[in-house]
Amino acid sequence: MRAAVAVNQELVLLYWRIGKEILSRQEQEGWGKNVIPRLSKDLSSAFPEMKGLSPRNLGYMKSFAEAWPDEAILQEPLAKLTWFHNLTLLEKIKAREERLWYARAVIGHGWSRNVLVIQIEAGLYRRQGKAITNFTKALPVPQSDLAQQLLKDPYNFDFLTLSKDADEREVETGLVAHIQRFLLELGTGFSFLGRQYPLEIAGEAYRLDLLFYHIKLRCFVIIDLKSGPFKPEYTGKMNFYLAAVDDMLKHPSDNPSIGLILCKSKKQLVVEYALRNTATPMGIAEFKHLEKLPAELKGSLPTIEEIEAELETTEDTED
Repeated sequence: MRAAVAVNQELVLLYWRIGKEILSRQEQEGWGKNVIPRLSKDLSSAFPEMKGLSPRNLGYMKSFAEAWPDEAILQEPLAKLTWFHNLTLLEKIKAREERLWYARAVIGHGWSRNVLVIQIEAGLYRRQGKAITNFTKALPVPQSDLAQQLLKDPYNFDFLTLSKDADEREVETGLVAHIQRFLLELGTGFSFLGRQYPLEIAGEAYRLDLLFYHIKLRCFVIIDLKSGPFKPEYTGKMNFYLAAVDDMLKHPSDNPSIGLILCKSKKQLVVEYALRNTATPMGIAEFKHLEKLPAELKGSLPTIEEIEAELETTEDTED
């Protein structure tokens, strides 16, 4: 594994140096754009067993060197990424700090290139750590900082297609049915323990919408789903659940449990007031999902068969 990582680092650095050399020659000796195809041919002849010397890849090397003019930045973390991860950052993100943020996230979470693309397209950089919480006063440092960075706002459940008026149970059922995508959206470290998790308190039955354990935080995480806007009384219910889980499930070596209330919408000032005097750690964030077309609108749209028939008619007319 160490050998493979070392080889990858040297390859990324080699590509950067080739790109840097092309930029230098263009600036000092007036090389034009047409030199890259010729350079590709010459390098391929000189190193017939080496791959990655196509004109297109040489163009990427040049762009890579333009984006990162300082070789020192490559050592950490860019040289630890594969060339294809680096190309994805280059093509999909313009801002330097955002590229670095995703690069560190790839290393920290072990994302594949496909997962990286999903996270970029879902706008993770703009959502991570944005939930409104009371962690700074309810949790000790550094747990409070780590917990804050774990929560997003909003959560993107676009893998769900539900009606506009879907209730909590429908959302919950959809999330569990797509548990792999749900866990990916939650982030690294969440271990799913169950839905409608039962607790018996003073002879009465209570159920938690979703219960997780976070490996790095070493604590239980309770998620309460609300299909409408946030209401202040939701924090009281979550406070009750957190106290019960800490008393009934938490091991002495575990950290205090954390609550996350997910709502369709929220007003920041209302959330801040609701959390201000709450001692148990919790956060509030929004979630969104794809919406089904209303039945009356859906019936007015053409079916797949009608669209295909129309296309066939058009093709016959053109012929």
